[in-house]
Amino acid sequence: MALGALAGAAGLQAGAAAAATGGATESPANTTANQAAGNRAGVRHSVARWTFDAMALPDLCALARGIGMQAIDLVGPADWQTLKDAGLDSSMCNGAEPNLTDGFADPQFHDALVQSYERHIDLVAEAGYRNLILFSGNARGMDPGTGLANAERGIGRILSRAEDRGVVLHMELLNSKVDHPDYMADNSPWGVELCTRLGSDSFRLLYDIYHMQIMEGDVIRTVRDHGDCFGHYHTAGVPGRNEIGENQELHYPAIIRAIEETGFTGYLAQEFLPTASDPAASLRDAVRICSV
Repeated sequence: MALGALAGAAGLQAGAAAAATGGATESPANTTANQAAGNRAGVRHSVARWTFDAMALPDLCALARGIGMQAIDLVGPADWQTLKDAGLDSSMCNGAEPNLTDGFADPQFHDALVQSYERHIDLVAEAGYRNLILFSGNARGMDPGTGLANAERGIGRILSRAEDRGVVLHMELLNSKVDHPDYMADNSPWGVELCTRLGSDSFRLLYDIYHMQIMEGDVIRTVRDHGDCFGHYHTAGVPGRNEIGENQELHYPAIIRAIEETGFTGYLAQEFLPTASDPAASLRDAVRICSV
């Protein structure tokens, strides 16, 4: 492990230890962040598991609880019991998708995807959770209209099962410019049209603010115009996918206000890659910034 990674892991473990002991060394500013995260209407706070993978999951759970978060994001069935033991929700379940490239926009993957998603819809429901992620996958030369029709057919095969089990399927919008070349669902109009065609409360979009800032910008207007299609949000700083503070181009307090003005009370998951020497402090600061 590189020296930077070792320092990051040490910072994470120290932050988790403070959270687990009730925040004995917690500053007034951190106390304010905890209260804002845990005792207010509006968005609920979560953190993506993979962005803090230098920390053992039980330690991340302790840190999240100490900050006032209600959930861990992007966790699969094997780790749900750890979240339950910590009293945390699984805000966006994963594990049904084989990868990010072989998705519902391409019919050659439909049969395998349907089999996997039917099983995971049942697992999510039986665990008492609600949200399950899915992906369009890559275009592979398809035009957007064809990919849209394919995704509508493929997801349509599992939609009634999700409806019956009370599970909401969320297709994530990702950028194809920097991180996911050739990804089909790389813009909000494509996703909104899919949501409209499917016409079900069991299908929504995961609006990733970082990805859509890269692809199209105009985040606040998009949230206001199409918030009814957005069931979940992810954050990160642009450019770089790092902390969401002042050294990047998005003003998150204004974005969070716009989200809450739509009546949204679901989860906002921090999905930034921490760069600071104390990643736990970065996570606390992100919750403070997003508690408007």
